Amino acid sequence: MAAKPKDRIETLMKERIDVVPYDDQWPLRYAELELKLKRMFPRQLVQRIAHIGSTAVPGLSGKPILDVQVEVSDLDLVQRDVVPVLEAQGYEFIWRPTIGERTPFYAWFILRNERGERTQHIHFVSPDQASVDRIVFRDYLCRHPEECTLYEALKADLANRFPKDREAYTKGKTDHINSVLLKARTEKVKKK
Repeated sequence: MAAKPKDRIETLMKERIDVVPYDDQWPLRYAELELKLKRMFPRQLVQRIAHIGSTAVPGLSGKPILDVQVEVSDLDLVQRDVVPVLEAQGYEFIWRPTIGERTPFYAWFILRNERGERTQHIHFVSPDQASVDRIVFRDYLCRHPEECTLYEALKADLANRFPKDREAYTKGKTDHINSVLLKARTEKVKKK
């Protein structure tokens, strides 16, 4: 019997966190994956594909997992049409709440290597402020290396303190991420 989504998420949240030095192959692997996704799914479903997370920021250490955000027009079509295709290619699928146990939900896919280590996270989401913020955060870090240094130190500290507690690791980054988003919005207003 398959684990309930809540139980599966709890198990996933206890997997080891490893922060590794930046790898020049990450953008190349992302480009290949983006092209593959564009060929697999119709344009009327996929609105935007973006490389998010630390692997999307040149020079930034991070978990060696490509994070890809796919904004879609209809999550019901994702459940019906995308899930079987990606599961057939070895991805694990979880219909996951965005925050806690509340809606909105999104389709989360995990790909692992032969050692069982995560190599990809694909997040199929409805476009919203959170999906915009992930891109704004990435872009701000790309323009501000000093912020990368601070963020990198924070992530290394949290990974050392919470090596098997992804929830604490993520919560530990929240204030810093919100601070960076505020700076990014302020910077955007000043440029107008």
